[in-house]
Amino acid sequence: MYMDNPSAFPVHAKYEEETVLNEGMTLRDYFAAKAMPLAYKINKDTNDANIGEGHWVWDAEDWAYISETAYAIADAMMKEREK
Repeated sequence: MYMDNPSAFPVHAKYEEETVLNEGMTLRDYFAAKAMPLAYKINKDTNDANIGEGHWVWDAEDWAYISETAYAIADAMMKEREK
């Protein structure tokens, strides 16, 4: 999807006399993880139908919305990096 989606925290480690590059999560995944609290708040603020008797009622649609929103924010951040 992105020409430049590097590892967020690449680490060179030595295992049994061999140096190995552990690429870890991608930068897009890192951005999405950082956007999760905002995506959670957007879902909670816009989806009042799930507010039950004094507590928030979560369902699969909420989790899907939150993850889709977080990745949409991450995609916007990745697009800005390409400028």
